[in-house]
Amino acid sequence: MEAARNLPGGQFLARALLLATRLDLRNWPEGSTLARAPLTVQLADDGLAVLFRYGVVVLFGATAQSEQTLRERLVALMEHPYAAAEIEELGVRIEAGRPEGLHEGALLMQAVSLERIQLIAEALSKSVVLGHYETRLAGDFDRIEPLALQLEHDGRIRGGTHEHVKRIGALLLIEQRMVGRAEIGDKPELLWGHPDLERLNALLEDEFEIHERLTALDRKLELIARTERTLVELISTRHSLRVEWYIVGLIVFEILLTLYDMLF
Repeated sequence: MEAARNLPGGQFLARALLLATRLDLRNWPEGSTLARAPLTVQLADDGLAVLFRYGVVVLFGATAQSEQTLRERLVALMEHPYAAAEIEELGVRIEAGRPEGLHEGALLMQAVSLERIQLIAEALSKSVVLGHYETRLAGDFDRIEPLALQLEHDGRIRGGTHEHVKRIGALLLIEQRMVGRAEIGDKPELLWGHPDLERLNALLEDEFEIHERLTALDRKLELIARTERTLVELISTRHSLRVEWYIVGLIVFEILLTLYDMLF
C-alpha cells in the first residue's frame, strides 16, 4: 500500500494544524501528490500530509524538519494566517488482530491505506476547526450576561450600533467558514467511492463528537447573533425616538415663531 510505505513502523502520530482561514491549493504541483480529494502529499522525509483548503494541514508520521519545511512552503498560499496554529494530535497504531477503535488514547487500526489516512485527516481537521471556533465563541458568549444585566438594570444599552454590526459580520463569517468551506456537518466525499469505510468514519465522528459539538456551536452562534441583532434594534429604536423628538421640537419652535409673528 502506498500510504503504508510512507509511514514509520506500526505506529505514528497524526497531527492537525489550523494555520489560516484558507489555503490556496489549486496549483499544487503533481510531483509529490498522492491524491487530490483531499490533497494528500508525500513529505520530504518519511510521512504524509493531507491539506485542506479551509486552512488545515494534517501530518502523519512527520519529523520536525519535514513539518517545518512544509509550513514554510505553505506561507505563500495562506490567506489570513493565524498568529499561532491551533493543534490537535492523535496517536495511531496498526494491529491486525485487534478490533478497530480508541484504546488508551490512541486509534487502533487493523490496516493502513491511503483512503483510511485521508478519512482520519478529515475527522481531525474538522475537530481542530471546531476547537478553534469553540474557543473564539466562548469569549463572545460570556459577553451576553453583562449586556443582559445592563438591560435589566438600566432598561437601555450604551454605545452605538457599529461594534454590534461588526460582531454580526464576524458571526456570519464563522458560520460561512464552518458550513460552506469546511463542510463540517457533511459526509466526507471519500465515502461515496469507499462505502466500506463507513464504520471507521462513524467511529471517528463519535470519538471527536463532531455532530454534537457542531450542534452546540450552532446554538451558541444563533443566541449570540440574536442578541447582537436585538441590541442593534434597541439602539436604532432609541436613535429613531430621539430624531422624532427633534422633529417635534422643531415643529413646536416653528409654531411659536408663527404665533409670535401673528401677535407682534
